[in-house]
Amino acid sequence: MDSVFDELYDKYHHDVFQFLFYMVRNKEHAEDLVQEVYIRVFKSYNRFEGKSSERTWLFSIARNVAIDFFRKQKGWKDRLLEKFDWSTSQVKDEYPIPEEITVQKEEIMSVYKCLEYCTVDQRSVIILRYIHDLSIAETAEALGWTESKVKTTQHRSLKILKKLMDLLSEKEGLKSEKVRVER
Repeated sequence: MDSVFDELYDKYHHDVFQFLFYMVRNKEHAEDLVQEVYIRVFKSYNRFEGKSSERTWLFSIARNVAIDFFRKQKGWKDRLLEKFDWSTSQVKDEYPIPEEITVQKEEIMSVYKCLEYCTVDQRSVIILRYIHDLSIAETAEALGWTESKVKTTQHRSLKILKKLMDLLSEKEGLKSEKVRVER
């Protein structure tokens, strides 16, 4: 069991941490929750039937740990809407030029800012599908949902994100115009 556990940890701990970090938006809490995930994995690995991939199973546990965390927090809905400095979060890219990095970072920060206004379910689907590249089937397994629920939630989430992104870009456009006029 130790070698299997070590292998699971080595292979997936970064993905699990990143998922939890995007969910709770706090490094220390995410680190604590990763430990809780692996405690649950260690206690229940013998019950893992292999009906899904280990990665999917880990994300399922991580999501449940995050939900438990939110339930324990006072005013967790308010906490979900807190402001967060996304400039400290990681940006994945394959050696783009500096101008591309700036544009990508601004776009990613805008998406993350808009994700704050999504529900936990919507955020889970977006993170699993687009940040961790899980398929619809894998996402459904991780969340314990049907594939159609994942598709519906994804569709609604993307629609909300697009609307929020449009509002944000309009708001930022007005700010930049105002700055130009004031000079």
